Amino acid sequence: MDGNAGVDSGGHAVHGGPDAHGVPLHDFSTNSNAAGPCEEALHAVQSADPRHYPDPGYGALREALGAFHGVAPGRVVLAASASEFIHRMTALAALQGARHVAVPLHGFGEYARAAQARGLAVERLRRDAPAPLQWACEPSSPLGQAEPVVRTWTAPAAPALRVVDCAYVPLQLLPGTVWPAAPVAHGAGCWQLWTPNKALGLTGVRAAYAIAPAGDDALAQVQALDALAPAWPVGAHGVALLQAWVRPSVQRWRVYSLDTLRSWKARQEALCIDLGWSVHAGSLANYFCAQPDTAGDLPALQQALAALRRSGIKLRDCSSFGLAGSVRLGVLPPAAQDALRAAWGALPRSRRNMPVPSA
Repeated sequence: MDGNAGVDSGGHAVHGGPDAHGVPLHDFSTNSNAAGPCEEALHAVQSADPRHYPDPGYGALREALGAFHGVAPGRVVLAASASEFIHRMTALAALQGARHVAVPLHGFGEYARAAQARGLAVERLRRDAPAPLQWACEPSSPLGQAEPVVRTWTAPAAPALRVVDCAYVPLQLLPGTVWPAAPVAHGAGCWQLWTPNKALGLTGVRAAYAIAPAGDDALAQVQALDALAPAWPVGAHGVALLQAWVRPSVQRWRVYSLDTLRSWKARQEALCIDLGWSVHAGSLANYFCAQPDTAGDLPALQQALAALRRSGIKLRDCSSFGLAGSVRLGVLPPAAQDALRAAWGALPRSRRNMPVPSA
């Protein structure tokens, strides 16, 4: 099994967020927009009518999402979540004869996990690869960086399926970033996978969609993916979230929230440096990775993370991403950052495996 498939010793998927201990008081382990939730989107979800099925064809929703992205509604595929789409797209690739899948060198474990569930080999994607199914995420996770391989996707991919996970495009923090006013341009023939719940601070609402590339071959893939979907993959609350997502007022809220996140991120990165941690450079989004001062001792880091979790603070261990010794931190407000500083400082020196200063 691939060592970066995002599963624990019991075979369960490893993710950030709530766990068996409940909801962390200060949860740095997810990449949700901490300036949220977006109140307008939350109200839309709370006002959804769960007494009735959604339209099984999601006609109005596809029209709205297509108009939002400037594409025909027939190019929109609805999904229960990004993870569900990843598994469904992988199933399609397997049905079409794929024997291996290319995934990012460091990335979301579901890409590899979906492949392994279908007996497909997993390759780490460094440059343009010939795999029948190729995954990329930009900005990447966990590092939040630009994905170099996407720059190589400049020619049609047929017969390969190429998917760019755009989960964090709406959370890019570079000054002047105002997507979707400027179109997102990825290589020819690429699918785009969108999960607005992170940007809206509503990760508990599961809903996603994908945009197929132009062309008859892609439309045939849309039909095949729809045929593989269960009935009503998106429930009433997910429909409400996606309908709210395309409202101009909700997008204005998102853009304004980026200013808050930029300020919090600068403060949080400075905090990590003050703690003696090494911050991975190049993050474009509302999260980044850092290597705590545990002197490269992985057991010491894991013990420290467990102690933090008991105090109500959760960081994301990056071992499942192939970055053992590092943690990912979603950007949180100053009060949570101050709690992290105090809790880390309260850990016994031996637990952090810090060198003792010489006299």
